[in-house]
This record gives sequence, structure tokens and C-alpha cells, in this order.
Amino acid sequence: MNAPIPLPLTGPSAPSVFFNRQELMVILALYGKMVALGEWRDYAITGLRDHAEFAIYRATAENPLYRVEKHPKLRTKQGLYILVGEHRQVLRRGHELVPLLKELERKQIKRIK
Repeated sequence: MNAPIPLPLTGPSAPSVFFNRQELMVILALYGKMVALGEWRDYAITGLRDHAEFAIYRATAENPLYRVEKHPKLRTKQGLYILVGEHRQVLRRGHELVPLLKELERKQIKRIK
């Protein structure tokens, strides 16, 4: 008897990409600092089939100021994480989340001063 051929996972049953607890703790620590400074007011987390997004908003009804994206397929190439700006420009790519967010924190603090 022939074994069944495994089907690729597509459609609604396909697994989504999400941030793990450690990644969320790092992102939310920076988010908390910026909320306390009055710069950011809202966020959204999205888990899609090919990547996860953490979008940061100045106000609820606006486009996101920044998006931190996690792309597992780019892990060995350009880096697992991407920082995207307000106009969808790629601000930085990296293999580690902390240096990527340090850059974002530095930009925001310079703007506040």
C-alpha cells in the first residue's frame, strides 16, 4: 500500500508566524518607554503566514509610524527582523532584534530633545 503524499500547508490551516515571548518583551519595553514620553499611543500585532508585524501608532486612526517585522525566510540572508518606516521604507534590517530597536529608540529620543 502506498503512503499518502503530504500536502503543503496552505489556506486557513497554515501555521502563522508570531513573535515569541522574549521578542515581545523587548518590543513592549521600548513601547512602554515611548508611551510614557507621550510619543506613541497605540499598537497592533499581526501574525501572517509569511511574517509577523508589530505596528506602532502615534494615534489610533493614523498609518503606523513604524513596523517591526519578523520574516523567518530571510533569517539566513538579510536578517530575520526589518524596521519599516511610516512611508513603507525599510529603515534597517538585522539578525538581532535589540540592535534594531536601539536604532529606533535613538531616533525617537533625538527627536524629543
